[in-house]
Amino acid sequence: MNATSPLYELKDLSKRYTRGKETVTIFDALDMTISAGDFIAIMGPSGSGKTTLLNLLGGIDRPSSGEVHFEGQRIDNLSQGKLAKWRAAHAGFIFQFYNLMPTLSAAQNVELPLLLTRLSGKARKDRVKTALDIVGMGDRARHRPGQLSGGQQQRVAIARAIVADPKVLLADEPTGDLDRSTADEILETLQLLNAEMGKTIIMVTHDPAAASHAKRELHLNKGRFEEKGKA
Repeated sequence: MNATSPLYELKDLSKRYTRGKETVTIFDALDMTISAGDFIAIMGPSGSGKTTLLNLLGGIDRPSSGEVHFEGQRIDNLSQGKLAKWRAAHAGFIFQFYNLMPTLSAAQNVELPLLLTRLSGKARKDRVKTALDIVGMGDRARHRPGQLSGGQQQRVAIARAIVADPKVLLADEPTGDLDRSTADEILETLQLLNAEMGKTIIMVTHDPAAASHAKRELHLNKGRFEEKGKA
């Protein structure tokens, strides 16, 4: 990829859903570029398409029309198998409610994305330990989710998102279920991953305090972006 090329480029992107006889347009002819190393907070009213956009960027959903490019490669038209491999190699996901397997330990939850790779068992364990240490959860590796606080569970979820060393982290309301103090700790962890590990982070949030931790704030409304300047 050329150093000046965007990490993501969305071209003339549209997304529509059909409900009965009605067609609902989420956004239409949307253009967007995201640079490597950026940390973007996407805000907007409910139903504006924030999570839909995140799913398109992560290859979970496909646009009705238009193109999604990642490092110059068009990904929206890949087969399901190739798209799964692309996600495993390039994208880490962080969710509001953690999505941890309750019967597995923290280490086992973090290891899950690596089971799709050809890494040896030892290599997987080494990566899991590194990821848990990065988020300050190395001493909780054997704990199950039910033995952890909400903030600790989200740290485990972040470790799971970074264990395969993806280039981009896609976070959907990552602090929406946390108190303010714990939320700030999680956001500081994301800032650290962005600043020191070079992870590109795209975060959907309703919370202006959370958005203030990002480098850029984009407001999605009626299918269009407005960028809020930061002091």
